Amino acid sequence: MRLGREATAAICFFGLLSVSGQPQAQRPQMAEDVFKNLQIIKGIPVDEFMDTMGMFSAATSMNCTDCHTSDSTTTWDKFANDTPLKQTARRMMLMVNAINKENFKGVRAVTCYTCHNGTRRPKVVPSLMVQYGAPVEDPNEIETFPNTPGPSADEVFEKYIQALGGVQRLAQLTSFTAKGTYTGYDTEQTKAPVEIFAKAPAQRTTIVHAPFGDSVRTYDGRSGWIASADKPLPLMTLTGGNADGAKVDAMVFFPAQLKQAFNQWRVTSTVIDDKEVRVLQGTNPRQPPVNLYFDESGLLVRLVRFVDTAVGRVPMQIDYADYREVSGVKVPFRWTATWTDGQSTTQLNELQPNVQIDAARFAKPAPAPPIK
Repeated sequence: MRLGREATAAICFFGLLSVSGQPQAQRPQMAEDVFKNLQIIKGIPVDEFMDTMGMFSAATSMNCTDCHTSDSTTTWDKFANDTPLKQTARRMMLMVNAINKENFKGVRAVTCYTCHNGTRRPKVVPSLMVQYGAPVEDPNEIETFPNTPGPSADEVFEKYIQALGGVQRLAQLTSFTAKGTYTGYDTEQTKAPVEIFAKAPAQRTTIVHAPFGDSVRTYDGRSGWIASADKPLPLMTLTGGNADGAKVDAMVFFPAQLKQAFNQWRVTSTVIDDKEVRVLQGTNPRQPPVNLYFDESGLLVRLVRFVDTAVGRVPMQIDYADYREVSGVKVPFRWTATWTDGQSTTQLNELQPNVQIDAARFAKPAPAPPIK
């Protein structure tokens, strides 16, 4: 058996021994229910645990075999074996927790990324190149929304709806099925067939026919799951920011109610690929924000959402392109998702609008069979 790159790249720093037991029926399984030899990170769902591993990977630019033994990629059992780096990471996590508790009232103001900043070892000598060189700005780092002249959030949304085809035509698009190709770390960058079933306002199922078997992601309008053999569970429940994000991802294709999905919107601008884009940030109480980026034509070109983990907040970026008109509505036929432990590109080659879709397509999927 061989795990996909997405799965192996996500596992860093903390020991995993074996996947054990069967999924509990009423609640998502906690990390300690699934993995053994967990010494610090406990009491969080499995999907959040995997995002936590992604934070370590992003903070240090390291992957699983950098921290775990070299044979870990063949089976989940090997991830529990301790290594000096994993032991160091545990000490570092206790240190960061203490800093936040003693100085920031427990708020995760300091994370692994604060010091490592994408490098294996934190730098201690100032860089003159950084100090005096041309600034490199990350358009995803939207921290302030100045009250400057420009269109309001309502005006940005109105332009977006018009760019897609207008209110009336959008209302007439109530469902679609699509086929195309999927390329990602989990398919080792080879193209795999993909099918998508979507229904307004926020239901979507994506089936990637990967070499190791079908990988299914489903959001039924309230809950979400991933059934894939390269995951630590054959059926993983989406929780927290992952579930909220799955809803937003589905609503993007039926955006008539997207504005109402958030209590408050703020607007600013930034630059992507030397082009100015308008940014809307939607917020809800007790949830991470969602940033939407619109180009000059009014079309959505990027979505950035976040997931809170045990060691800090991690981003998920989706870039939309190749808009094509279907029944009078412009739909993105290509999107690239980038997150802390993977990247994938979906390219559609056909889309059938307003088709009848069996409700079972959006039901909780069956657990994925093991990789043979």
